[in-house]
Amino acid sequence: MPAHLLSDLPLTVTRALAEDVGSGDVTARLVPAGQQGEAKVIARESAIICGQPWVDEVFRQLDPNVKVTWQVADGARVEDGQILFTLQGASRSLLTGERTALNFLQALSGTATETARYVEAVRGTAARIVDTRKTLPGLRNAQKYAVTVGGGVNHRIGLYDGILVKENHIAAAGGIEQAIAQARALGAAVPLMTEAETLDEVRAALRADVDLLLVDDFDGERLREAVRLTRDHRAGGGRTLIEYSGGATLARIRELAESGVDRISIGSLTKHVRAVDLSMRFV
Repeated sequence: MPAHLLSDLPLTVTRALAEDVGSGDVTARLVPAGQQGEAKVIARESAIICGQPWVDEVFRQLDPNVKVTWQVADGARVEDGQILFTLQGASRSLLTGERTALNFLQALSGTATETARYVEAVRGTAARIVDTRKTLPGLRNAQKYAVTVGGGVNHRIGLYDGILVKENHIAAAGGIEQAIAQARALGAAVPLMTEAETLDEVRAALRADVDLLLVDDFDGERLREAVRLTRDHRAGGGRTLIEYSGGATLARIRELAESGVDRISIGSLTKHVRAVDLSMRFV
């Protein structure tokens, strides 16, 4: 479990409960205050499950007396009709926490499931599936956790843990070599990465031996040449990894992976989220 991605979990859940429960769950008052209940959460489609820590935290904050019993772990593939976990406790608490808990579980399972599809599609190649900063505001750590559960790899968590020189930085600096030089002059103890839009920029980045080279929307021939240049650079003692960035879809992911790139970044893993179909039913 990537513990650093759970650092803001309590606060994330607190905010989610605050926006849903507000001053109190009025409808739950239809149930007698002392009534105890049991419920089960069921998958309604095949999926990779992700979000257990958020579900647990929802009920811990609402009512520590609610017992959550999991029958699957994060990362497990489940099928339609399979029970994921059961809940026992005050019926009001189960009803109040239902939507927030399922919102987390459905969204994060959606990201994990989609990531797993891409990971499976490139199996047997050297390419790794990588996420981006295109996340839902306030849910970055949660979504990046889901990517790892699906078998993917986290890129930068934020702007603070890596330097990524992009086209606007290059234009402002007067060229890629100048931008890389300025980045190095910062003395920041973080990886140095740069985008390249032409093979000349690829060569410049390799001469600078950046940590990661991102080739943006390269076509087949240009991509293969960029990979060749990068492999030759590493064979000569360089360290640069090459990542394909931009426009990678499931339909062409295998072709991209077989080009020899080290990584393929996919913004849609966390940007275009389709929630997994789950439901809660009282026993």
